[in-house]
Amino acid sequence: MQSRLRIGGHAVQPLLLMFPLGLFWTASVFDLATVLGAPALVGTLAFWNIVAGLAGGLCAGLATGFDAFAAREPSVARSRFLGLLLDVGVLVLFAVLALVRVRDPDRAADPGLLMVQVAGLALAGFGAWFGGRFGDRRAPMAEPRSPRPAPQN
Repeated sequence: MQSRLRIGGHAVQPLLLMFPLGLFWTASVFDLATVLGAPALVGTLAFWNIVAGLAGGLCAGLATGFDAFAAREPSVARSRFLGLLLDVGVLVLFAVLALVRVRDPDRAADPGLLMVQVAGLALAGFGAWFGGRFGDRRAPMAEPRSPRPAPQN
């Protein structure tokens, strides 16, 4: 079943999901650099990447929830709700990471927080794979457009 939430024939949820995933990944790279000795500013940038990823993740979660509630077939609805639970779990994990870092004036992560963050990234990657893998493989991500008729002269 194709997504019901579409813009220009393209499903919105996969487009919205990639933005927070990229921000979370970038935050992990910045945190790794901070743990390895980069300036404290890099840890602050990682913190704000997490905050921006949470905002984008909320939008992606809303799109996933819309698709889950709009599904008419029980098997499709079940897999979409499971994907929604995975997405919300990742958002909760990164929200806790952000809240723990608020106490530090530099907002930097220690090696323990970095390991939890990497586990959250693995869960996010699995959630993205699950959402794409168990969808209808025959359904295109974008609806094919009918070819335009040639102009008549």
